[in-house]
Amino acid sequence: MILTVNHVTTYQYDVPMRSAVQTLRLFPSRFDGQRIIRWDVSVEGGIRGGSFKDGAGDRIEGWSVRGPVSKVTITASGQVETIDLAGVLRGHREQVPPLSYLCETTATWVDDALETLANEAVLGAEDDLDRAHRLSRAVSAAIAYKPGVTQAHTTAAEALSLGEGVCQDHAHALIAAARAVGLPARYVSGYLFARDDGEPHEATHAWAEVHVPNIGWIGFDPANACCPDQRYIRLGSGADARDAAPIKGIALGLGEESLDVAVALEATQQ
Repeated sequence: MILTVNHVTTYQYDVPMRSAVQTLRLFPSRFDGQRIIRWDVSVEGGIRGGSFKDGAGDRIEGWSVRGPVSKVTITASGQVETIDLAGVLRGHREQVPPLSYLCETTATWVDDALETLANEAVLGAEDDLDRAHRLSRAVSAAIAYKPGVTQAHTTAAEALSLGEGVCQDHAHALIAAARAVGLPARYVSGYLFARDDGEPHEATHAWAEVHVPNIGWIGFDPANACCPDQRYIRLGSGADARDAAPIKGIALGLGEESLDVAVALEATQQ
């Protein structure tokens, strides 16, 4: 499948800021399931800085905007050819050892309820791959998809307690559950063309990857009860949503910030 993406993020300030600095992780991953046909990232009025690949294999680029700054517009657009690899991250080059993803973060802290969910889910599992699939199904069943009930800072434990959340909450909960039973897991940001019911997905998406010995990293999307396929574009990964954020930045000044995000995905070939 060839997917066309136009992703525009706009930060606006009620009073001009002295300057702004952005760190962008907005570049599709290079692995056997994705081929970049064309891709461009720009910051309106910005100055492009350094670019590098981190230990997880993600490309990161820095930008700065000189003041006075009333608005910062970041655009990522292009075309990516995708192939269904049943969620397996094959051919991806990285240097960070999988065991480093067993460390907890604030967002993926494991409380008693998450530990119970994880341990009950893997009872009778045949192997680690089966355990990973069982954990993903358990999270899907325990947290119903419902926008607006959680916030960016909501933890996996809080989302499980609510029984509702969005893709970020599903990913955090699966990461926490996997780590609770000794499986390394991490957060992945990207795009999703459409859900299984055919409804368009109007924003960036998130899922989790679990490391299974002798196979490698495998993606699981509890929000949609599936593994990533040709409808998904993978951008980058991290220990949690904050670590894997496609955009991180800071603006110097006293203004209040507002955010608007518009994402359009189109399948140009199937």
